[in-house]
Amino acid sequence: MAPETPAPSPTPPHPPHPPGTPARRLLPLVLPAIVVGVVCALILLGVSLLAEQLQDVLWESLPDALGVGGFSSVWMVVMLTATGLAVGLVLRAVPGHGGPDPATTGLVDAPMRPGVVPGLLLVTTLALAGGVSLGPENPITAANIALAFWLGRRFAPGAPGEVWVALAAAGTIGALFGTPVAAALILSEVLASQPGPGAFWDRLFAPLAAGTAGALTMSLIAEPSFGLSLPAYTGPHWGDLLSALLIASAGALLGLLAVYAFPVAHRVFAALRHPVLALTAGGLALGLLGALGGHLTLFKGLDEVKTLAGDPDGWSAGEFAGMAIVKMAALVIAATCGFRGGRIFPSVFAGVSLGLCAHALVDAVPPSLAVSCAVLGVLLAVTRQGWVSLFTAAVLVGDASVLPLLCAATLPAWLLVTGRAQMQLDADGKSLR
Repeated sequence: MAPETPAPSPTPPHPPHPPGTPARRLLPLVLPAIVVGVVCALILLGVSLLAEQLQDVLWESLPDALGVGGFSSVWMVVMLTATGLAVGLVLRAVPGHGGPDPATTGLVDAPMRPGVVPGLLLVTTLALAGGVSLGPENPITAANIALAFWLGRRFAPGAPGEVWVALAAAGTIGALFGTPVAAALILSEVLASQPGPGAFWDRLFAPLAAGTAGALTMSLIAEPSFGLSLPAYTGPHWGDLLSALLIASAGALLGLLAVYAFPVAHRVFAALRHPVLALTAGGLALGLLGALGGHLTLFKGLDEVKTLAGDPDGWSAGEFAGMAIVKMAALVIAATCGFRGGRIFPSVFAGVSLGLCAHALVDAVPPSLAVSCAVLGVLLAVTRQGWVSLFTAAVLVGDASVLPLLCAATLPAWLLVTGRAQMQLDADGKSLR
């Protein structure tokens, strides 16, 4: 779907710089940034709450009424297949058909037409509730960017359109992670690579305000938490350095396997030549994977990782490894058959499972260190964003003492992933690099 007006870049460049001193240039951006951040958080919260209510109906009330197990293998296959069929039919009927092929989109892209947003939010809600292994980040960010760009161009036509992209992206990311730090880190990688007037922090000022507003809104209403209840890390120790390097590298290799399977899976579903058929087949495949890996491998994975972390010795190394592989396979299938969703949260689940597998194999490896390093490696391969991968890995364990080892573990993992294919396709179905 082409943007409403030509956009110079799919990523947010620097904010506008009206004449005057730096402070006088930045102050007028504060109020728009706060408004955009709050609205972005409310849209995310609304979709999340609606999906949770529908999830309760589909996975608890309905199977109870039918006298079947909510997470029985049969119900998982039926529900995921039905979800694929429902999403396919909705995409066929709604204006704009939910935007471009999700396999070709990233976290922050050029704005879509606002008429696409209702259908996009509807299919996102259905996928989240139906158990699809994707997070809300990509479609919610796309919807918020589209709305902010459309409204901003009408109420403030003198401001460059790209400023609204930056504010909406920052507000949404801040709300997703419950902190503006994540938004600042993601946008800092973009801004650092783009020329533009003003000091770096001047250019980051307005997006940081939007990210702060989004994070505070979400925190005050929903109180999100990403910390896992893992045993406290007592290191660092010299032996932990080797463990960190090996586990992060293993996570990067697992992520790369998914990355290279991505275009292959996309070609398989594209060969079906009909979105409804592709999504129904994808839903069936996800249901079969759920039956294989267990119900914890369903959904976006944020609540499920807390279950795993609450009992790090509750599964064998083989079971943890199986869940990690199943989750990455489910992520690839969901993102290539046509479901709208993001890849960060399911990647975190796969990383947590892999880290706990390492701890189960070698009990001397602290679970907090193993989990954070595995998550780091998987996210580096899937997102190619170093700062947000480090941030997410550190936040999960909530212990600053792991940071030196995480930074060391980043080095071999980055050498494995840099310059290789990415988990995003171009218009011809080829992997970006």
